Amino acid sequence: MRLSPARALAGALALVAGAAVAPLVQAPGAVADGVVIGGKPVKVADSPWVVALASRDRFGGIRDGQFCGGVLVGPTTVVTAAHCLGRQVLGGPVESVTDLRVITGRTELHAEEGREIAVRAARVNPAYDARSNAGDLAVLELSEAVPAAHVLPMAAAGDEAYTPGTDADVYGWGDTSGFGDYPHGLRAARVAVLDDEVCRRAYPGDADGRFQAESMVCAGDRGGGKDACQGDSGGPLVARGRLIGLVSWGRGCGRSDSPGVYTRIAPLVDFVSGPERR
Repeated sequence: MRLSPARALAGALALVAGAAVAPLVQAPGAVADGVVIGGKPVKVADSPWVVALASRDRFGGIRDGQFCGGVLVGPTTVVTAAHCLGRQVLGGPVESVTDLRVITGRTELHAEEGREIAVRAARVNPAYDARSNAGDLAVLELSEAVPAAHVLPMAAAGDEAYTPGTDADVYGWGDTSGFGDYPHGLRAARVAVLDDEVCRRAYPGDADGRFQAESMVCAGDRGGGKDACQGDSGGPLVARGRLIGLVSWGRGCGRSDSPGVYTRIAPLVDFVSGPERR
């Protein structure tokens, strides 16, 4: 569940209790058969760039070890939230999680479709600030390539997809209610890109965190009821056919006064691409 950092981070959020804001990572044992608040079931075939991060050793086998989401932005490149790879989540450095996999092409986590691809390397944005969640992005390099058609392009600086009022979709396998109802199937919810000032007012820098427009983007539903939630961290926010954000943090799930905060992709495109691709 996405909670204010001012509240006790017990139970599911014990893994991330050291952070100043509450990221949206699924805790081990949160396996109620119940993504996305206010969303609907979708097929991964229609959004093949959505992937699940999984470790059965760390998170159990009921949901194939899924604990975060991710996005294919290259045939061997996945972006996710940096906090998903933190010690508080994984119980140690990412290199110690020997069964870390990226699940592609699988709508239902318990199904056998798709592929489970090993991660050969991980890079965390060096500017990531775990206290504020600014720059909350990491890159995973896969040991096997996926088809180029399964890759989602990233939005660059000045992209019109960041225009306030633009429709966007958020995807994930996380909590559907805010009360620990985790589905097995991929879901998506339609939200809108919000003006930066909306998020500044919602998160002015108190105990609930501070919105930083240079590294974050705000999205939600003015009436509430549509949002990412616990377990959706690292999943994509997509507008006009491009990746504009990654699920990062927020207060509660689906609250009209607390829009979702996403990592802004545009400033990090060069880091994701890496020097070898520039």
